[in-house]
Amino acid sequence: MSEDHFQGYKGPALAALKKFNVRVWGQAKIETNRGNFVGTILPRSENDDDTHIVLKIPTGYNVGIDVRTLLSMEETGYKKANYKIPEQEFPYTQGKPNVKLIGTGGTIASRLDYRTGAVIPAFSPGELYGAVPELADICNLTTEKVFAVFSENMGPAQYKQLAVAIGKEIESGIDGIVIGHGTDTLHHTAAALTYMVQNPPVPIVLVGSQRSSDRPSSDAALNLMHACYAAGHGDIAEVMVCMFGPTSDEYGLLHRGTRVRKMHSSYRSTFRTLGDMPLGKVTTSAVTPIKQNFRPRRKDKKVTIKPYFEEKVAILYYYPNMHPDMVDSLVDNGYKGIVIAGTGLGHVNKPLYPALDRASKKGVAVYMTVQTLWGYVQMFVYETGREMMALGVVPAENMLPEVAWVKLGWALGQTSNLDEVKELMLTPMYDDITPREPYNGYLVYQGGVPEVEAFIRSFRK
Repeated sequence: MSEDHFQGYKGPALAALKKFNVRVWGQAKIETNRGNFVGTILPRSENDDDTHIVLKIPTGYNVGIDVRTLLSMEETGYKKANYKIPEQEFPYTQGKPNVKLIGTGGTIASRLDYRTGAVIPAFSPGELYGAVPELADICNLTTEKVFAVFSENMGPAQYKQLAVAIGKEIESGIDGIVIGHGTDTLHHTAAALTYMVQNPPVPIVLVGSQRSSDRPSSDAALNLMHACYAAGHGDIAEVMVCMFGPTSDEYGLLHRGTRVRKMHSSYRSTFRTLGDMPLGKVTTSAVTPIKQNFRPRRKDKKVTIKPYFEEKVAILYYYPNMHPDMVDSLVDNGYKGIVIAGTGLGHVNKPLYPALDRASKKGVAVYMTVQTLWGYVQMFVYETGREMMALGVVPAENMLPEVAWVKLGWALGQTSNLDEVKELMLTPMYDDITPREPYNGYLVYQGGVPEVEAFIRSFRK
């Protein structure tokens, strides 16, 4: 057999395939000292190790077989797979809402290049229709890729570009906007667009997927359907994040862009509204508001775009024994704003006080938030809080640290006058600051506690 039959394999793994005369894309029965397996031999990523054979099993998942456990291998068939997503023209239906999907680099629909291990996104309307044909039942979809970056590389330049692109779509009369985005920093972008896109007349829905489309448990297709329904049919005309509600496929949740945060590294239901309730829930046929104080859809094309951001703003996560040079280094490097995530009600140690005083005297805007994420900064309660306020540190109420960072960058992008910055920062916008947290805005169910276990059993049987 030629080397083309062993794509990406090397070393002991390549030797094993040759020994048993089994090819990549061959259907194989494999016997090991850890059990027996059947499936399709997949190509290896060029950068992977040389001791495992990758097998796609009938469930759709991939497993790695350590060649040191191999007893025998038999090829029972062969069919080279074609992972290209079928492309069909996206149908236009009179009367359905027109939705624009703006791409930033997130892989809502994708295929996997097994040679390199890279996920290749499907993005054109034809590709998306081929991957998720149900979208045609929801809306008329057009797409535009504004840029292609991983979400960890998103930043102020991309926020501003997105805001301008959204403004143009609204002025053109679009019925709703969906933004495909990687999940890692999706909540940062949601906050930024909330401030940069003021009073939109249509829904702006950010969506991503925790698991890529080649996995059987992928949330990509359903998240995209939910987002398109919320954008095209929903009445909530705000910047929202749309992702799984429960870990099952029952419904999605719509989270306000200023109160949402990614809370789990891999759960499909990773996004949660903190200190409040979600805006609503969404299925592929309905949007049901949970909160009633949302801004409703309008028929006009008016929107205010404020694409401003000062990049020299930082979040400082306080930890015990933090030294003042942490603050000094930011000031010395020209930072104009610092958001502190403090302990408890908003505290740091006393050795930081001189550095905070120097920062204030040099015109740096310093705002305090809480590491607890839920709850309010209360700097009047203890002497330490009062002393920090005297040094110029401003309590940011119950703003989430990342949201405060975004808002401070946005405010400083418009003015260097610290009184004007303070007015912008402490004026509530889209519930980034709320007068109180609802009794059910803080729920952490602790497994193992009898009453929680009884509650969980009533749903999970």
